[in-house]
Amino acid sequence: MRQATDAAKVDAFMTALGRRASGPGRVYFTGGASAVLVGWRNSTADIDLKLEPEPAGAFEALAQLKDELDINIELAAPDQFIPPLNAWQERSQFITVRGAVEYFHYDFLSQALSKLERGHNRDLEDVRQMLLLNLTTTKELENGFAAMDAALLRYPAVDARAFRAKVEAFIGAQR
Repeated sequence: MRQATDAAKVDAFMTALGRRASGPGRVYFTGGASAVLVGWRNSTADIDLKLEPEPAGAFEALAQLKDELDINIELAAPDQFIPPLNAWQERSQFITVRGAVEYFHYDFLSQALSKLERGHNRDLEDVRQMLLLNLTTTKELENGFAAMDAALLRYPAVDARAFRAKVEAFIGAQR
């Protein structure tokens, strides 16, 4: 079992991947990786990320880095679980550049909606932290859900009515 990953390990990961990637690309962090980099959590079990566009040599580097740095790496992003929001890339917050690789936080609005859909206690606390840190707002959550509502039929694992109820209940509890 791998040890928890903190911000220093995520930073070491960015440096190492930036050195090993043989071409340009982008890495979008999501979930716990964003939480530890922003600072509302001290550690995470996994570095969840999306490669788009994929830096050349990234997969070879990921296979090596998970063992070298003793970290869990998951290819996971909100758009695998809920419909992608328009302009998510433009809303994704820039972190840094290492080598030819650019690093971003995957759009916090999308992250928040994905966490509300899953609904675990830690997810709900993460969304509360995003609101406290002004990374998203309850109005954006309302509008974001409305924007993706029609596309939910393409995600059969998601119960659209239950998802709407989760979003509305969360927003109601914040007022």
